Formats: sequence, C-alpha cells, structure tokens
Amino acid sequence: MAPADWEVKAERCRKILTDSMNPEWLLSPQDLPPPEQLDVSTFIDSCKLLTPRELEITRTDATDLVAQMGAGTLTAVETVTAFLKRAHVGHQLTNFATEFLVKESLDAAQKLDEHFKSTGKLVGPLHGVPISVKEHVGFKGRVCHTGYVAWTDKIAEEDALILRILGKAGAVFHVRTNEPQSLMHMDCSNPIYGATCNPYNRKLTSGGSSGGEGAALGLRCSAIGIGTDIGGSVRIPAAFCGVYGLRTTALRNPYKGVILAGAGNESIRCIIAPLANSLADINLFQQALLDAEPWEEETSLVPLEWKPTHIQPHEVTIGIIWDDEIMRPYPPVLRALKYAEAKLKGAGVKVVDWAPLNHQEGFDILSALYFPDAAKTQKDILAEGGEPIDFLTTWAFGLAKPEPLSLAENWEMNVRRENYREAYHKAMTDRGVDFILCPAYMGPASTLGGGQYFHYTSIWNALDQPAAVFPTGLKSDPKIDVADTEYKPRSAAEQREYSKYVPETFAGAPLSLQIVGKHFRDERVVAATDMVSKIVQG
Repeated sequence: MAPADWEVKAERCRKILTDSMNPEWLLSPQDLPPPEQLDVSTFIDSCKLLTPRELEITRTDATDLVAQMGAGTLTAVETVTAFLKRAHVGHQLTNFATEFLVKESLDAAQKLDEHFKSTGKLVGPLHGVPISVKEHVGFKGRVCHTGYVAWTDKIAEEDALILRILGKAGAVFHVRTNEPQSLMHMDCSNPIYGATCNPYNRKLTSGGSSGGEGAALGLRCSAIGIGTDIGGSVRIPAAFCGVYGLRTTALRNPYKGVILAGAGNESIRCIIAPLANSLADINLFQQALLDAEPWEEETSLVPLEWKPTHIQPHEVTIGIIWDDEIMRPYPPVLRALKYAEAKLKGAGVKVVDWAPLNHQEGFDILSALYFPDAAKTQKDILAEGGEPIDFLTTWAFGLAKPEPLSLAENWEMNVRRENYREAYHKAMTDRGVDFILCPAYMGPASTLGGGQYFHYTSIWNALDQPAAVFPTGLKSDPKIDVADTEYKPRSAAEQREYSKYVPETFAGAPLSLQIVGKHFRDERVVAATDMVSKIVQG
C-alpha cells in the first residue's frame, strides 16, 4: 500500500535529518539506555563517546567558553565538535533535532580559529558559542515548515535577523530543533518527527513549543538556545527541563525572519528569546544581540539597549502567587514555592502573598486574540497538508471563538487588553510589589500529549510583562509529593487537570519557578532571577 501524500512529504524532512548526522557520533542501539530507563539526564556523561576534555567543554557555560577562547586555551573547533557530538547522542535519547549543521558549523568554527590565530582577537562576544535554533527561525535556503506538513517545501529566502546578528558576533549554529504542530502546544510533537521527550523522565514532555530547545539545553547539547514564546513557549520547556529561559517584553528582540502562520496578528505578539544554563549566558546573549542595534533594520523594535544590573535581597519586595484561582498547582510545585519562600525570607528578602488580579480576564483576552480568525489560517494549512491533526492542536484551536472576530470586536478586545495591562501594573505599584514569584506550570512537567493548561505563563504574554524561569534544584518525589485527596476542584477543567496528578508519574522531574517583572524592565527581571535563584539553590 502506497504511503499517503502527507507521509511522503514528511519523509523528505526526516531524510534531511538523517542525512545531516555524522554516523561516527551515533551510538549503536545496544549502547543506548533501554526504553524503560526514564531518566537519561546523566547518560551522556558516562557513554564514553565524548572524551574527558569534550565533557568538560560541554559542561562549561557560554560565558566561560568565550573567556577560554579569548585566552587561547580553547579553540572554536574543539568547542563546536564537543557540542555536536553531545547533541547527536542527546537526540538519540530525546528526539529533539530536525537538522544538524555539521559541516557548516565546523567550517564557521575553523574561520573563527583562523581569525584568532592571525589577530589574537575574538570576532565578537559570542565567538565560538554553539547555539541551537528552533526550526521555524528562518535559515536561508533551508526548509522552515514550522511543524506543518504542507510547508515542508517552504524554503527561507534569507537568514532571520537574529541569526545574522549573532553570527556576526561569533555564534555558531550547530543544530535546529523540534516544535509541535501549529506551535500552540505546551508539548513538542508533530507528524513529521514525532515527540520530543523530557531527559529527566521520558514519559514526560520536554515542553512546548520550543521543546527541542528545552531538551537540548537540559542535556547541555548546546551552550545557548533560541526559542520563541507567545504563551510560555520558551519558559515552559526551560522549566520542564531544568534550565533558564527568558520571556522579554515584546518588540525588544528582533523577530524579522521568523516563519509563523498568522503573521501580522499583532494583538498578542510572539517574542524570540534565549534558553541557557546560566543567567550570565542570558545576559551575554541579550547584550550581544541588542548592542547590534537591530532596530536600525527592524524598525518596529524599541531602540532600547541592554543594560545588565544587580539587585540586592533587601532592595525589593516579591509577591508570591500560590494559586491563580483557576488551577491550583500540584503538590510538588507548592512544595517548591514554600521552599523558595523560606529561603528568601531567611536571606532578608521581603516576601508577601500576591492575590492574582482576575487571571480569568487575561485568559479570556488571550483566547479571543490568539486566533481572531477562529484559527482559519492554521486549519487551512493543516487541510492542505492532509496530515493527522493532534489532539492538542484541536484543543488549542478550541480556545478561539467559533466565528472570526469582526474588526470592531478585535478593536474592543485590544482595548480590554490595554485596560487589563494598566490595571495589573497599577496593582503591583500600589501594593509595592517589584516582582512576582509564581509557578511556570501547575506541575513539574506534563505527560506526553497531556498538557492543556498553560496560563501560569501565558498570563504574562497577555500582560506583556517580562518573565524568567529558573530551576530550584528540587525534583518531584512521589514519596513527598503525595496527592491531596481532600482538595475539591473548583471547576470541571480543574477536575480534569487534577485527575492527571499521579505522583509516581512525575518522579525525578525538575521543579522550576518563574519571576515576573514590569513592562520593559527586562534587565531587572534577569537580575532578580539571578538573585532569587542563587538564594533558592544555595
């Protein structure tokens, strides 16, 4: 029986992935952990494919890698080779890649080394840093299908502006990463490549929609990753995989060249931002990016330089959201919040409870504005491809109103959005709260195909407030995080989510939290996250 047309198209992309790999850097099936081994987070460190020197390189943050290359004790070729090898194995463990850029990245690294050898100087602040890139960020001459089978013949006409800027700063792009169908899942699965799983528990998702990036950073297969975020798509994968992720204020980072269905819908803007294994690397990335003044080309951007800052514990007041009054967090997340509260108070930080300001209003605004055309644009692309439609895709489209918004209705929703933003900002100011500490998700991670509630992150997209995710250092433990059988869900939707909590299912998953600040105070959010994470992890 001949394969369906959609399968033929998908297979072309799978072949691109397979052909892009170096077979010498792949482990044989018998050398990989068995499927029943769920936690593969430390497997690469013991698999013996990488040399001790390569393991040391991949355990080093980008900021220190650049310092070593500047001192002449490390080469770009060494660095990129180590991360490429690690990424090959990481992909075998979690299925995070869509294409490896082996020759291109090694050629770029060689040129960097030649430049350093001849001048004694680094090309730029990201010299030799291996950066992974979410698939729908445009690479000139390469397929950018954004998870749609119908777009498997869509070729980017130019590199995205962010890639051009970072490349001039010395960054090396070594692997492109997976994303979900429609890009509107907190999962990471599409009919072309299948699902990307969580390195700490392979029955759980790596998150979405930048889930390939989450797994890559969680396994240290790249030094920095580039993701996009319209409802939590950087922060959720970062949280699920135990790394750092930033949601900038919209119009801060250059978005030109990102390929997305529904381009032109500006009611809720998607942003592009980094994932990393340290906040120093988040600052490094943002500094290099905005020092290039991308607003001179992408004129919609706010011409605002990146100015890193520091915050002392006694200087701020942090409000804690224990429950957004729609979905109560699962026991492990509540434990992480209580642990963080105690640590912060012990360090002299003023901590208060924060009563959410009508988060249901934010959810209603988002639900209308994500798909003002009732998701017709996305549905038409799926119909063209003829691919099977994932449950979470259908569920996401179901958030939209059944009929497209009229122009007047769209305007009305935009006014509601602005009024809500002003009210939330005023409430933070009036209550004297500088930052909010809250969950990134109601649980430690969702099961593969099971994540439906993402409003702990998407509320800040509705408000356009910067937010960052950080690992607490804690993990979900079924012996501690027992189900609360006394809790009575407040709605059918909360009952649906609470029925998913079986403590054993989430064993070993990282517990992460989120720091939120005020509009355009992005650097302060990074500084506050740095201060809070050091206290909580200490």
